[in-house]
Amino acid sequence: MLVVLAFIIIFHISSIVLLFISTIDNVWWTGDEFFGDIWKICQNATTNVLCTEIDSNYGSFQAMQAIQATMILATILCCIGLFSFVLQLFRLKQGERFVLTAIIQMLSCLCVMIAASIYTSMNDDFHKALAIKNGTYGYSFILAWIAFAFTLINSIMYLVLRKRK
Repeated sequence: MLVVLAFIIIFHISSIVLLFISTIDNVWWTGDEFFGDIWKICQNATTNVLCTEIDSNYGSFQAMQAIQATMILATILCCIGLFSFVLQLFRLKQGERFVLTAIIQMLSCLCVMIAASIYTSMNDDFHKALAIKNGTYGYSFILAWIAFAFTLINSIMYLVLRKRK
């Protein structure tokens, strides 16, 4: 049982790391001369990189704010989930354990899915408005989808684990 608990803790921490990287790092959309994320767009100049924050002047600004908010919420919920897991491990009796943690992880999973889905759906309009249409999804966007899968699997593991001794 200790091996299973250690595996779950490592899996949960890796989910948190993936969420932090995908939320903070600046590679959600990338091209030859630019890269951007949910916070700013950066243009590669000859000698340096010029970054512009995404503000209300850009199209689909409200959608971008929704993406920012749900990614931050997903990261916070995942951290709270780890904290509640540790508390429930020692405080609750078998059968009652990990239900709250599973619910928190499921909410984190839902937030990541909403953020990545909104980014995918508004991608064409937003990048056309910024004149950076010719690009591809960056590794932070892919990490967000991997974090979605990790948090979903983690929440299912907590529900299965609640009945184990």
